[in-house]
Amino acid sequence: MAIISSKNNAGTGNYIAFFDLDRTITKAISGRELARGAFRKGIMKLPHMIQGIFLSMAFKSGLKSQTEIINDLVKWVRGMPEQTLIDLCHEISVNVLIPSVYNEAREEIRMHKKRTGKTVMLSSALTCICVQMAKNLNIDDIICSELEVRDGVLTGRPLGALCFGEEKLVRLTKYCEKNGIPVEDTWYYADSISDLPALSVVGHPVCINPDRKLKKAAESAGWPVIYWH
Repeated sequence: MAIISSKNNAGTGNYIAFFDLDRTITKAISGRELARGAFRKGIMKLPHMIQGIFLSMAFKSGLKSQTEIINDLVKWVRGMPEQTLIDLCHEISVNVLIPSVYNEAREEIRMHKKRTGKTVMLSSALTCICVQMAKNLNIDDIICSELEVRDGVLTGRPLGALCFGEEKLVRLTKYCEKNGIPVEDTWYYADSISDLPALSVVGHPVCINPDRKLKKAAESAGWPVIYWH
């Protein structure tokens, strides 16, 4: 399990507010923007882009789960120097993701920090993306997906399980245990039905710009549904 602290780790708080990244904090989707940036620079080759399109079609048709698709998608980085990916993540964060941050998200993060809550980004996005975003947003910690690196080169495999679906629940629970905070005293802001396992255990689930399935589940459970623009 990867738990990576940002350098802004100042909040000690008596509760934790977890935030998803894509479509929750940002309007843009980090993985999609990373692929576009890599393709423009010639880092991602056409066959990998075509594979991504087919994987998307496979998900929509129910032939593959989101977890299987995400694991397949990270294979395009095989053989890439780690620094190349870090540089690309920095560029995408500065030029695309940070400008797409919802003002309401910034306000919500600031509100929790003023209340002495500890803020944590809980996202399936890559480490190099989450580090940049946490610095910009003054978020205390990040829990995210890591890729395996050998001798400074990416292998195309995740380092442990990618932080997605049930894995988010596992990491959220372990993080709360490590910090001595009951999950009942935590918040989680998220947008996707894949976040349902984690949303279901926290004391304060908040659905931001939810997809159709999550909206239905939220309405059934009586959870707040909020739209940020």
